[in-house]
Amino acid sequence: MTHHNDTSDNYATAVNSRQPLIGMTLEQLREVCAEVGAKPFAAKQLARWLYVARVTEIDAMTDLSKDVRVRLAARFIVGRESPLKSVTSVDGTVKYLFRGSQGRDIEAVYIPDGERATLCVSSQAGCRMGCKFCMTGRQGYHGNLTTAQIINQILSIDNSDSLTNLVFMGMGEPTDNLDAVIDAIEILTASWGFAWSPKRITVSSIGRLPEIERLLTQTKVHIAISVHSPFDVERASLMPSERAWPLHSIFESLKKYDWTGQRRLSVEYIMWRGLNDDLRHADALARLVRPTHARVNLIRFHDIGDTKLLPSSKAVMEAFRDRLNNLGVTATIRASRGEDIMAACGMLAGEAKCEDKTTNIK
Repeated sequence: MTHHNDTSDNYATAVNSRQPLIGMTLEQLREVCAEVGAKPFAAKQLARWLYVARVTEIDAMTDLSKDVRVRLAARFIVGRESPLKSVTSVDGTVKYLFRGSQGRDIEAVYIPDGERATLCVSSQAGCRMGCKFCMTGRQGYHGNLTTAQIINQILSIDNSDSLTNLVFMGMGEPTDNLDAVIDAIEILTASWGFAWSPKRITVSSIGRLPEIERLLTQTKVHIAISVHSPFDVERASLMPSERAWPLHSIFESLKKYDWTGQRRLSVEYIMWRGLNDDLRHADALARLVRPTHARVNLIRFHDIGDTKLLPSSKAVMEAFRDRLNNLGVTATIRASRGEDIMAACGMLAGEAKCEDKTTNIK
């Protein structure tokens, strides 16, 4: 059968090349049924076992005949893989390490906040975008995650059942692995999958325009754009992607969409002392985002070492926020979570793979 999302050195290599079933859409599960001689309607049964009952073994799919289960098990596995390890912050944030790609493991971060529980998932091992302030970007690109590896992060954490929200803000640029991300969103939002409202999902991007437009056309999830400076030359010095996808072109395109209804556009803006935190920047940012009704999340810079960048003071951040609000832009200062365990914004790096690591693959 054919899969149109990129593969990495994934689960299959550890299990005699049997393919994982998690991460498959209903259409792909129908292809599986055809391969193993099951009726097409069995695809919905498979989906229910994988995404609703959340079984870890094919033999637990008891409404499939024994013959079908045997044929399934010969070619496929459920594909669930336990985290390599986890570490918990003093604020309750939990960072999970999962097996990734090409010698680089990946991280997912669980953030509890009252009745809200958010999982920040990775879509790549490393990142190609090369942003100067991001630890993930510094490590380079080590491969796309499969849809199975994305969905596995959601299914295999301790707090999976309590999740209320999902953000594609972990390692990697989600629009640089868009086929896998869109398949994951389909699984999360389809009636045969997790049956989530798309309003529970946010995809964060540096703003690769063709891919953003495809995401807006094919899904109804919220979008977050990493801005960090409203001035093109300054932004390009921080984010090389500005040269390929200029910020003003991104927002000209985003103005075409309706942001007053169910879907939300937000802006991520990390603040650095003396670089992008004066009122001139606030005024230019307001002019940029006002036509799209975007909300602005102001983020304190978290020191990643070996950089001259310094975080803005609390007073400066509050003055910047107040200026935006006075100019008609909704702006808030995002609470920093998980900094003590290197789980805060821009700090995810994964680990180089160690030979003695073992994982529980099912």
